[in-house]
Amino acid sequence: MQSTTNYLWLISDLLGQGATANVYRGRHKSNTRHKVLVMEYCPCGSLYTVLEESSNAYGLPEDEFLIVLQDVVAGMNHLREYGIVHRDIKPGNIMRVIGEDGRSIYKLTDFGAARELEDDEQFVSLYGTEEYLHPDMYERAVLRKDHQKKYGATVDLWSIGVTFYHAATGSLPFRPFEGPRRNKEVMYKIITEKPSGTISGQQKFENGKIEWSTEMPVSCSLSKGLQSLLTPVLANILEADQEKCWGFDQFFAETSDILHRTVVYVFSLQQATLHHVYIHEYNTATLFQELLSRRTSIPPHNQELLYEGRRLVLDSNRQAKSFPRTSRDNPIMLVSRESVTTVGLIFEDLGNIGRLVTIKTPSLFSLFAPTSPCFHWSSELMKEDYSEIMHKKSENLYVWLLQISSSLEPIERTTQDIKSKFLPGGLLTDTWTQQVGTHPEDRNVEKIKVLLDAITAIYQQFKKDKAERRLPYNEEQIHKFDKQKLVLHASKARSLFTEECAMKYRLFISKSEEWMRKVHLVRKQLLTLSGQLISIEKDVTMLMEKVIKRSANPRLPFRMKKLKEEMEGVVKELAENNHFLERFGTLTLDGGLRNVDRI
Repeated sequence: MQSTTNYLWLISDLLGQGATANVYRGRHKSNTRHKVLVMEYCPCGSLYTVLEESSNAYGLPEDEFLIVLQDVVAGMNHLREYGIVHRDIKPGNIMRVIGEDGRSIYKLTDFGAARELEDDEQFVSLYGTEEYLHPDMYERAVLRKDHQKKYGATVDLWSIGVTFYHAATGSLPFRPFEGPRRNKEVMYKIITEKPSGTISGQQKFENGKIEWSTEMPVSCSLSKGLQSLLTPVLANILEADQEKCWGFDQFFAETSDILHRTVVYVFSLQQATLHHVYIHEYNTATLFQELLSRRTSIPPHNQELLYEGRRLVLDSNRQAKSFPRTSRDNPIMLVSRESVTTVGLIFEDLGNIGRLVTIKTPSLFSLFAPTSPCFHWSSELMKEDYSEIMHKKSENLYVWLLQISSSLEPIERTTQDIKSKFLPGGLLTDTWTQQVGTHPEDRNVEKIKVLLDAITAIYQQFKKDKAERRLPYNEEQIHKFDKQKLVLHASKARSLFTEECAMKYRLFISKSEEWMRKVHLVRKQLLTLSGQLISIEKDVTMLMEKVIKRSANPRLPFRMKKLKEEMEGVVKELAENNHFLERFGTLTLDGGLRNVDRI
């Protein structure tokens, strides 16, 4: 135990460690009876420490980010209800605790710079952290330039925008070459000259141009569905001109709109892409399919939906709250009736070995789980379509095909050709999905996780070594040895990812494109077959009309008898040629598709 004149503390009771000092849990020896502001102790660190974890180098997972969004917005809403401006919002002042259900809870802290301020009031004092400061405050606080500007409550919105961008991407939105602390003039240039609508600006080279962006980076962990809702919010609160910047009322309205939406997970088979469709529970299937069209460029009339192996038909006025329950592991499958371009999982070129610590390898493997069974489901649905067309059209036709039996010959050839494609070894067998791509038994995810855990352990040890001014000789040797192991582990992880995982993934995508081209070919054959049967049905109708008109003819009994004999011969021939229709059910694999859900 250590003590001073006024305080005492345990050395083992360390709360935190900074660059110049340690922080201990201390106790005052006497009571001054002064009022103090006390918050609960948050043992899980801050949002900043969460973002410092290697797994979050490209931003928080979507579920965790939504918790941050919800909690920070709720905290700010509470402050505004009482007319308080925080003035130092940043990840380091957003503490984290774990709730009883195991979910994170984020809480705004450090109100040392807070004060009462209504929406129409202003202040002139300076507080905050420079990376998160509003441009007007940055000019005076960091560059030491005097001006007569006053600041309103909306300066908190700028800090919130930078914080949300940091949480979503793992990096700051405005980055001069060498960083904001070393290049303050360029930092000020970036945040003051930012074009309206942009959400980030980066200078990649010394004296280089500033590259602006209106979108999140490719490496962002958030889905495109959430990005499309979040980006307009960031663009309108990261606005230097306080006249153009949103007010808190609009900010709360837009973020509340995001948080009150439900997510429908949809996997586009041909594009090999998982989409998160954010929609209100009261929205209809018509709007859902329009939103899906925006994400996939597949128009609603070309969208075919599958769920748990069955065709999913959504009535246009059905509300989203009654849609099937979906998840990342059990999404609705989207198959386009026309060919579309494959998108796949987009990931950055690894380049720097050091970035391997943050590779999100499970995202790559997660695509194989929903993709493989969907090919089988598509094949089974094609069989159902085929059977439905054949039975529906043949039921009332073949009895009356005496005069047009020759028209059945091309149909017979087409049906036999389609039938052969479903047989083992045929064009549409899906056995290739078991041979191509990465499978759980390869244990590549586990292998890379072992390497990443080892890299993370070395990284944590390096952080401890950095806090020491000088390492003892033995520790120095261990440090050097760990450097060698770090390079070795990173090289192995990179090799496993690029030469094993990514290569198999690209081969899987190539095979799926080839298979889907064959599916579209068979689909066109089925459409042609359906058209031929409709044409024959019209011919039969005309034939029957002729028979009815001639019903008064006295020779009708003789002609009808002759017609009956000829008809029986044709029916016998057709029965032999179309025997495969009776046996077609045997082609359906166990566990295949049988029913159609109408929702």
